[in-house]
Amino acid sequence: MSGLAVSDLHKRFGTHSVLAGLDLEAPAESLTAILGSSGSGKTTLLRLLAGFEVPDRGTVRIGARVVDDEASHVHPEHRRIGYVPQEGALFPHLSVKRNVGFGLSREERRGDTVGELLEMVGLESLADRYPHQLSGGEQQRVALARALARRPEVLLLDEPFSSLDASLRTRVREEVHTLLRAQGVTTVLVTHDQEEALSLADTVAVLRNGTIVQGGTPGQLYTLPADVELARFLGAVNLIDADFEQGIARTALGPLALRSGPRKGADPGSRNSRRPAADSGVVMVRPEQLEVLPHAESAGVGAAGATAGIVEAGGVAGEVEQCRYYGHDALLHIRIHESDREQVLLARVQGEQALPVGTPVLLAAHGPVTIVE
Repeated sequence: MSGLAVSDLHKRFGTHSVLAGLDLEAPAESLTAILGSSGSGKTTLLRLLAGFEVPDRGTVRIGARVVDDEASHVHPEHRRIGYVPQEGALFPHLSVKRNVGFGLSREERRGDTVGELLEMVGLESLADRYPHQLSGGEQQRVALARALARRPEVLLLDEPFSSLDASLRTRVREEVHTLLRAQGVTTVLVTHDQEEALSLADTVAVLRNGTIVQGGTPGQLYTLPADVELARFLGAVNLIDADFEQGIARTALGPLALRSGPRKGADPGSRNSRRPAADSGVVMVRPEQLEVLPHAESAGVGAAGATAGIVEAGGVAGEVEQCRYYGHDALLHIRIHESDREQVLLARVQGEQALPVGTPVLLAAHGPVTIVE
């Protein structure tokens, strides 16, 4: 399989700039997620990669082949790219097997190719059904089989799971992920769903205002985001004032180790690319880094004694203000009193540890933490 590389890609529609100097690399046989909010240019990027639109400037390469630059534009049918749009776009008057074989030669349709593709996506028993007789997940798998029929070098997925309900979406994307891994096809997925991008992709590139603001592994982006906006976009986050000294952030929750090392895809001169000197700023603490202990579980000491003990160890007292219960876990909103002001922090706990509103708690944090701008 071939990788995909994009450099300095620009696209305008009238006076509106959609992409402005975008760079992207999708390694061969990997799954790269393009993550961005609505209107960030995700679908326009995918249409440029597929050849449906012509860039104003920039270069697109598939493997060693240049398919777009200032001198040339290779048409979609000659790019060896598979494309799965949001709704699958199956032909309603064609059966499943005829949909899958639509782009194949007559000889290929007569052979075993279509049957092998349907077996690959687990739909061989539905070959003679029509799209309206299929579930949403089955339709998406038919669309995927059709895209893979021409043995593309690169597969493009345009939010293919967005129309499915929550439980079906999780199951179908796991099935598709397993299938793509087995096929080893280079895949670019665009999505606005952070959970989808972080859980499926080998690399994630975040698109904002027509450019990639940061790219890297899901873990790199989640723990070392390029800025506050990205930190919030990737999940719930606590922003806490801190003083920095020799790799330590001194906070209301106690001293916490600072992460070191550059944020991939971010400005190499940013604060997290070096150990900060003694100075002050804001650190990011994810909800799962907070430990919550009800006063009643204070191992035989009174509430006042427990509070003093956890504060000495690096923590604070607070009260549950809101509890969002999700079954497998819960997100607690905890109001703490920090010197002369109050602050609400988010803590993620296991579902059975969900606490009712009004519960007094002791709160401690575990590092390392990240400086955010």
